[in-house]
Amino acid sequence: MSFSQLISLLEESPIMTYIVYFFIFNTSIVAIEIIVDLITHKKRRWKDSMANFCIFLINQLLEKTIVGSIGIIALMPFHYLTPLAINETWWSWILAILAADFTYYWMHRIEHEHRILWGNHSVHHSSEDYNLTISFRLSIIEPMIEWIFLIPMILIGFSPFQAIVGLIFVAQYQTWIHTERINKLGWLDWIFNTPSVHRVHHGSNTKYLDKNYGGITMIWDHLFGTYQKEEEKVIYGLTKPIKTNNPIKINFIEYMNIWEDVKKCRTFKDKLRIIFGDLIWKPSYFKQIKKETK
Repeated sequence: MSFSQLISLLEESPIMTYIVYFFIFNTSIVAIEIIVDLITHKKRRWKDSMANFCIFLINQLLEKTIVGSIGIIALMPFHYLTPLAINETWWSWILAILAADFTYYWMHRIEHEHRILWGNHSVHHSSEDYNLTISFRLSIIEPMIEWIFLIPMILIGFSPFQAIVGLIFVAQYQTWIHTERINKLGWLDWIFNTPSVHRVHHGSNTKYLDKNYGGITMIWDHLFGTYQKEEEKVIYGLTKPIKTNNPIKINFIEYMNIWEDVKKCRTFKDKLRIIFGDLIWKPSYFKQIKKETK
């Protein structure tokens, strides 16, 4: 597959029509939920929802520029390098979506476990509301690096087209789960990513932290021990609220927090660990610095 063939497929393949239909459906249910919330006077932080729409528009604009092509360009060399190739058939599409779901699980988990990547993903978790507009609240930086996680799919023989579309499908599936209007769904909550399951993922409750990473299925969470069912009322948002509705600040506030911690580090090793380590680690002398600044 050449670069021009990949672009042609992304523009003209029949499967992209279904992606468009999926997108229209998702934006429609967001609008319907807003109307229902207005009619029923459901409590909602409207400035927060407007910030989500602004972030969505910024991401849509960036997708129309070179930013939207970074992953496509970067994945092609790996496609040329691998000797493996999986033919595009109905069953390979099922495998591609399953592989993309597995890829999403680990991408999602790693974003929660390493602070520099959490700088991107924390954008999605920073709202104290939980409604369908939260599905629009995605980092404007994240698309520039997420292609890296698709490399294993390319190396085992999936075409860049199937890998990219598979991940798009996994992402599009998740719009409907960002709502409080759908209660628990019984056995479906055990197998699939549902509103109840994903509410847990967005919770800042201690027992809910770093749980339910799955995209479409909960298979990988059960397999790797990260599944948690909804048991207590979910407290949404970050453990340290950001207190802003500015779309730019929402996207970059965690980077600023990282930079402030880096400046306080006394060794290069500590600086690296602050940037690339887990979210909670801090050098022991930070406690002394905090006391001195009070």
